[in-house]
Amino acid sequence: MSCRIAVDIGGTFTDYVALHEETGKLKIFKSPSTPKNFADGVMNCIEGANVSLNEVSFLVHGSTIVINALTERKGARTALITTKGFRDALEIGRANRTDLYNLRFQKPTPFIPRKYRFEVTERLDKDGNVLVPLDENGVKAIATRCKKEGIEAIAVCLLHSYANAKHEERVGQLLREMLPEVEISLSSEVIKEWREYERSNTTVFNAYVKPITRKYLDTLKERMKQKGLRHEPYTMLSNGGIATFEMTKMIPINVIESGPVGGVIGGNELGKILGEKNIITFDIGGTTAKTSLVYNNEVRLTNDYYLEKTPIYPGYPVRSAIVDIIEIGAGGGSIAWIDPVGNLKVGPQSAGADPGPACYNIGGTEPTLTDANYIAGRIDLKRFLGDKYDIDVQKSRDAVAKIASNYNISVEEAARGIIRIANNNMMNALRLVSVRRGYDPHDFVLVAMGGNGGIHGPFLGKELHVKKIIIPSNPGVFGAWGMLMTDMRQDYIQTRVTPLIVDHLGTINSIYFDLIDNANNVYKSYGLHDVYVTKAADIRYIGQEHTVKTPIPGHSLDSEDIPLIRKSFESLHEQHYSFKLETTPIEIVNYHVIAYCKVQKSEIKPVKIQGSTKDAFRTSRQVDFDEYGLIKDVPVYVREKLGNCSSVQGPAIIEEKTSVTVVYPDQKATVDDYGNLIVEED
Repeated sequence: MSCRIAVDIGGTFTDYVALHEETGKLKIFKSPSTPKNFADGVMNCIEGANVSLNEVSFLVHGSTIVINALTERKGARTALITTKGFRDALEIGRANRTDLYNLRFQKPTPFIPRKYRFEVTERLDKDGNVLVPLDENGVKAIATRCKKEGIEAIAVCLLHSYANAKHEERVGQLLREMLPEVEISLSSEVIKEWREYERSNTTVFNAYVKPITRKYLDTLKERMKQKGLRHEPYTMLSNGGIATFEMTKMIPINVIESGPVGGVIGGNELGKILGEKNIITFDIGGTTAKTSLVYNNEVRLTNDYYLEKTPIYPGYPVRSAIVDIIEIGAGGGSIAWIDPVGNLKVGPQSAGADPGPACYNIGGTEPTLTDANYIAGRIDLKRFLGDKYDIDVQKSRDAVAKIASNYNISVEEAARGIIRIANNNMMNALRLVSVRRGYDPHDFVLVAMGGNGGIHGPFLGKELHVKKIIIPSNPGVFGAWGMLMTDMRQDYIQTRVTPLIVDHLGTINSIYFDLIDNANNVYKSYGLHDVYVTKAADIRYIGQEHTVKTPIPGHSLDSEDIPLIRKSFESLHEQHYSFKLETTPIEIVNYHVIAYCKVQKSEIKPVKIQGSTKDAFRTSRQVDFDEYGLIKDVPVYVREKLGNCSSVQGPAIIEEKTSVTVVYPDQKATVDDYGNLIVEED
C-alpha cells in the first residue's frame, strides 16, 4: 500500500490526512498541538494514525515555525549589513501612518538593534551601475565584529542590489568564508524588488528565522526517517505551492503563512471538481478564521503582506508571494471579554490548545466561542473529544456566567450574544474579501471548512447570499487535504521599470528569459526537471504609484501582444479602482515568473456512500438557532450514514468525526456524489 500524507499544524489542533493512492480512501487524525515543541504534535499524529512511514510515497507539512518565531521574537541573534548611510532605513520605515491622529503613535521596533546594523562602503545607481566599488576590507572587519558579538545570522541588503547583485554576492562569499557557521541571507536571493525598507525587512526576517527553521526541519526529518520515511518531505509554501525541506531552509520566509493556504488550494480544487469557478473559502479553526476569494479558478496572491498589522499599527512588511488571505482572531478558542466601555468582544485572544476552552477541563477559565456553542446545543463535545478531554459543560456555564452577570442576563442569552458577535466579525471578513473588492457574492459558492466551518458557515453563507454553501467531507482536516492537491512552486520577481511599447520588447523578453532560465536551474540543482512556467507583470499607468498584477502570455512577446496586455490591465485596473485611462501610457514595474514542478497526485473520484436520512438519525436535542429562537427536538444525524443524494431538512444538526454542520430552519443539506454536504435555501 502506498500513501500520501499531509500534516498541518494549527493553533489548537494538528491535523493529519493519509490518502491511499490506489483506492482514494482517506484516513484522518487530529491531535492537540504542542506549542512547546510543534514537532511533537506532528509525530503524535503520525504515530496515532498508525500508518507506517515505510508506506508513504509523499509527505507534506504545513508549519507554523516561521510565524511563531517572528511573533514571539524567538529567532536568531541577527545582524544587518547595508550600504553606507542606510543603516537606519530599517528604523525610519515609512512616513505614512495607519492611525493619523494618534499622538502616542510608535513605529515598529526593528528586529535588529542599531548596534548590530553595520554599514559598508559601496554604491550602485538605480540601474545597477557601480558608482563606488565594494570595500572588501570593511566587510572583513564587520565579519570579525559579528563573530565577537556571537551573531548567528546576517542579512545583507545593499542599495539597488535588485538591479545588480554582484556586490551582495561578493559580501556573501566573504562572510561564508570567514563565518561558515553563520546563516547568511542576501536580499538578491530573497527578493529582487525595489523599495528599500520593505526589501530590507523581508531579508532581515528571512535571516532571523533561518537558523531555527533549519534546526526544526532537520530534526523533524530525522525523526520521521527513524520511523521509516524514505522520501524527501515537503513543506507547504505561502504562495500555494510546495517545496522540499532542503529548498525551504534556504528561504524560510516563504513559509510565513504555510498553514492557512492549504484550505484555499483545497477549496479551488474542489471547485474544479464540482464545476464551480468562483469560490469563497472560509476556514474557521480553533484560533482564527481565514477567508480568501478564488475567481475563475485562479487563487489570488499578494506581495503586500504585513506582520502584526492592525488598524492602528502599521506592522512589518514582508515582500513575498503569499495567497491573499484575510485572517481574524475568531475561532473556537476565541475568548469573549468586556472592554472598558462595557462592550462585549470576541477575540482576538485565544485559549488555544493550552489551557483551551473552559469545557476542556484542563485549566481554562475564560469563556470562549466553543463554550458558547456547547451551551447553545450546537455541538456535543463529549462525543468528539471525550477520549481526549474530561469534557464538562458546567465549566462552560461557569465561564460564560461572567459575561451574563455583567449584563444581568441568563447564561443562554450570553452564549447567544457571544455567537452573534463572532458571526459579525466573520461576516466583516467575508465582505472585505468579496464586496469591498468589487465582487458580487451571488456569483460565488462558499466552501466552509475547519473544525468550526460547518457550525458558522451555513449562517454566514445565508447572510452573504452566496449561491450555495459547500461543507466538504472531513472539513476539520480539509486544509491538510488541500496540501495534497498542489504542485511545487517558486516565484521569481525582478524590478525593472520598462515602458510597455514595441521598442522595448527585446528588453522585456530578455528579462523573462533570464528569470525562466534561473527557475529551471534552481529546480535542476535539486534534481527536479518536470517544470512549467506562467508569466505575470506588475503594471501601472506612467506617473502612478501602485500597480496591478496582470497576466502575460507565455510565449515570446511580439507587437500584437501589447494591445492585448493593455486590455487585460485596464480591465483589472477598472475592477480594482473603478476607472481606466485609455490614452495614458503604461509601464511594467515588476516582472513575475511562476515556476511549477509537477507532483503526482491521486485522481479524486465520486464515492458511493450507502445510507439514508432515516439510517443517519441518532438523537434529538434542544438547539439555539439565534433569531429563530430555541428549538426543541432538533434531529441530530451522523454524517457518515448519510448516503449519496440523502437530504436533510433544517433545522438539523449533522455530526461527524472532525466537525458539526448546523442546518438552519430555512435550509436543506444534500449529500453529493463526492460526499460533500451542499447547503442551500429551501
